[in-house]
Amino acid sequence: MQTIAVRTTQNVFIHYPVASAGERILGYLIDRLIMVVYSFAIVGILARLEVKAIWVWVGLLAPVWFLFSVLFEIFMNGQTPGKRLMRLQVVRLSGTQATVGDFVIRWIFGFIDFFILGGAIAVIIVAAGGKGQRLGDVVAGTSVIKLSERKEIAASEIFITADDQYTPAFAQVVQLNSTDIELMQRALEAERNFGNSAPLLAVAAKIRAQLGIQTDLPPEVLIPTLIKDFSHLTSR
Repeated sequence: MQTIAVRTTQNVFIHYPVASAGERILGYLIDRLIMVVYSFAIVGILARLEVKAIWVWVGLLAPVWFLFSVLFEIFMNGQTPGKRLMRLQVVRLSGTQATVGDFVIRWIFGFIDFFILGGAIAVIIVAAGGKGQRLGDVVAGTSVIKLSERKEIAASEIFITADDQYTPAFAQVVQLNSTDIELMQRALEAERNFGNSAPLLAVAAKIRAQLGIQTDLPPEVLIPTLIKDFSHLTSR
């Protein structure tokens, strides 16, 4: 499965699978359905109000059909309603967040991708390229990833239950915050669900340096221990 490494705000890479052609098509169809429903609603309202001014009709309908995807991607960080429902997101191949310019380029070339040969060009390029890119993505240097589900980690594996006898191993863990803990959980998930240990190694090295921890514990033991300590010390 093709994956793309996405850089988090903590400068750690998490690998995500590239969205399939089928997932992207379904997201596209969801967006189109939303546009159709909106258009029918506006037409019904304007007809009932007997609005005859052309500029009103154009002003309410044209932006939705021409600017829907680019505006949503700009203001929803690379997602449209359809992409969000399908858990898809546009990112740069470098793993960094796509820019407004990237979204505009994808939108411009979308007219070629989707309106020539009924979208067949986009489907062929996405399916054949291996990086989840249609023509607009190739030009913009972007791709569409599949955001993984956030699976709950068993309390017995990480969190402390009602065990008052537990003694934290690293008291300095209270210097961390919930964002750090979430990042460690995501790194564990990447290793367990995808067999990708790179995020776990990077997070362990970062936390060791940040807290001044001197230990020989391997990352797969250290990180759960730190999460247990944090949970125990901050729950009191």
